[in-house]
Amino acid sequence: MSEPHLTERQEKWFASVRSGIERDTGKTLAEWVEIAKTCPETGHRARLKWFKDTHGLLQNRASLVLNEISASTMPWSAPSGLIEALWIDPAARAIYDVLDIQAMALVGAIRTPRKGYTAWARRFQFAAARPLNTGAVSLGLGVPPELDSRLEPRGNQSWSERLPARLTISRAADVDGSVARLMQAAWEAA
Repeated sequence: MSEPHLTERQEKWFASVRSGIERDTGKTLAEWVEIAKTCPETGHRARLKWFKDTHGLLQNRASLVLNEISASTMPWSAPSGLIEALWIDPAARAIYDVLDIQAMALVGAIRTPRKGYTAWARRFQFAAARPLNTGAVSLGLGVPPELDSRLEPRGNQSWSERLPARLTISRAADVDGSVARLMQAAWEAA
């Protein structure tokens, strides 16, 4: 059995989107997948816009349909593939590995990989990490930015709005006890 990669809340949400698509649209998920195959767009955002403009299918349901199509290349059920695809820079991967060890040491923590970042959750997301093109890592935390002088406001990060603070980490050695304490504080709030 694989380790969980979605919180209980996320599992319920995905199940409700999946179960409601036929009820609310009159088409099964399989029918929407066939429609998606006719989309002339190739980029993810463009495909979402096409679904909305052409069929009135909004982002969450369109994303569900697109995920069904791409399940063979980036499935939610194989989070290790998302991690391997994202963390290819050796310096950023070393930082990620240390962050992951610290996060997963927190009782009940769940790793929730995404295409552009890896997050950790308890009841809610408490931290997320994204590699930067410099080999550094941007770490989002579910704590107020004022908690530590090194923290900045989240800025335009696409991860959860529950992560209002961000910290740039340049080396794996910088993931020290103070970073562990910040992650613990974020975990306690989640």
